[in-house]
Amino acid sequence: MHGYAANRDELLARLRRIEGQIRGLQRMIEEDRYCIDVLTQISSANRALQGVATNMLDDHVRHCVRNAIDEGPETADERIDEALDVIHRLIKR
Repeated sequence: MHGYAANRDELLARLRRIEGQIRGLQRMIEEDRYCIDVLTQISSANRALQGVATNMLDDHVRHCVRNAIDEGPETADERIDEALDVIHRLIKR
């Protein structure tokens, strides 16, 4: 079972809202809306995705990394390395 299993429905609901935001962005472009308005909505969608990523990362550390620690140092090191790698990718701009 994945660490996010307990929050699966909440994550899916948030992703559906983000999907709606992206469709709204597409409409804004189709309607030739003012660029600052479009950029504001892009910023909002990015923050929403970052929120989902942060929640998933939290679940991963609290579930997958914690379980790996119980399995032993080698498995723990692998999971910690994975978590650090994804953190670096998330904060890289």
